[in-house]
Amino acid sequence: MSKPIVAIVGRPNVGKSTLFNALAGERISIVQDTPGVTRDRIYADVTWLNMVFTMIDTGGIEPESKDIILSRMREQAQIAIDTADVIIFITDVRQGLVDADTKVADLLRRSGKPVVLVVNKVDSFEKFMPDVYEFYNLGIGDPVPVSAASRLGLGDMLEEVAKHFPEDVEEETEDDRPKIAIIGKPNVGKSSLINKLVGEERVIVSDLAGTTRDAIDTEIQRNGREYVLIDTAGLRRKNKIKEEIERFSIIRAVTAVERADVAVLVIDAVEGVTEQDAKIAGIAHERGKGIIIAVNKWDAIEKDDKTIYKYSGRIREILSFMPYAEILFISAKTGQRLHKLFDMIDMVLENNAMRVATGVLNEIMSEAVAMQQPPSDKGKRLRLYYITQVAVKPPTFVIFVNDKELMHFSYTRYLENRIRDAFGFQGTSLKFIIRERKEGR
Repeated sequence: MSKPIVAIVGRPNVGKSTLFNALAGERISIVQDTPGVTRDRIYADVTWLNMVFTMIDTGGIEPESKDIILSRMREQAQIAIDTADVIIFITDVRQGLVDADTKVADLLRRSGKPVVLVVNKVDSFEKFMPDVYEFYNLGIGDPVPVSAASRLGLGDMLEEVAKHFPEDVEEETEDDRPKIAIIGKPNVGKSSLINKLVGEERVIVSDLAGTTRDAIDTEIQRNGREYVLIDTAGLRRKNKIKEEIERFSIIRAVTAVERADVAVLVIDAVEGVTEQDAKIAGIAHERGKGIIIAVNKWDAIEKDDKTIYKYSGRIREILSFMPYAEILFISAKTGQRLHKLFDMIDMVLENNAMRVATGVLNEIMSEAVAMQQPPSDKGKRLRLYYITQVAVKPPTFVIFVNDKELMHFSYTRYLENRIRDAFGFQGTSLKFIIRERKEGR
């Protein structure tokens, strides 16, 4: 099921990032082994009561500014607005209602999206409420007073936001066709890849408007099975400064990956794998999607018998947090190896939804423990009691132990490798949850 998307929009310095961090909580500061993904983060999954949504932070909007950085921020905010299901429009009670707020309100009104007007920096409701009423003049609904810094009023704000979540989100679960997100930086050949696949199959059922202004869902059939390709090719925008292109890419990738079962990360063989590729790949990795790395423009590379090994090694080095990802060297231009892509997608879909019997898992764990003793600390040794699989997409396992503190990351990785040795699980991450159980229970 796709999560609703909420964009935080407003002028610079009204407290957007403070609100973003307050809602995202500790997720924002977790240091993960995904390079670059937590740095300059502009999205996070937020859980409130029984609801989960994806939140996007935007650069500040200066409607009339000629400054190149601010104009890029304005365009990036526009993409977030187009992408979002609900918009939080944040203003500043201390600065009061200014002309730029009115212009941002006009922009949001034209979008036709639900808007929740938030007045920030209301540290004392008694003191500032008369100033809050001024924001009724914007004509986009009742202002909700909050203090992001003090975390006041956030519950009331989220209640208003949740009222606008799409009611038909549940219906998406009825569509069981595999959804494949084609992700990657601009100009790596995502559109060419989809056009080639569609052209060769010659079975475009229809073009459906995707969830964003430029993304297109394309239905395609192969060997009697229907797939939905989610194209993020609308990323291509000329004359953009590098940092803002990266933000465009990430916003698009978040929304596409959220809806997908498998993400195909397209990399430019001529340029090689980059840190920006790692950021985009990290989005799919964090969300437990199946992942295929398609190295495009392979026909443009001069090759010898070691070229593939060198390229594969470099990819594994930069994307070291996802060694399970499948790699395919292709050319969207010539069609080289494209026939293998759907075979690989089918395999990754199967692995992402694979279940392993509890008895078999415990046999593998017992053998692994016999081959390599669990770690110990100050005379106390880790004991592993039991392992069971509790979920798929991604395959998720719970391991019961005597002391969680002794379960070192490296030993979890060792057990993961033994499970992969037995069952493969190519193309999908595995998730492990460690639970403590007292001895004798």
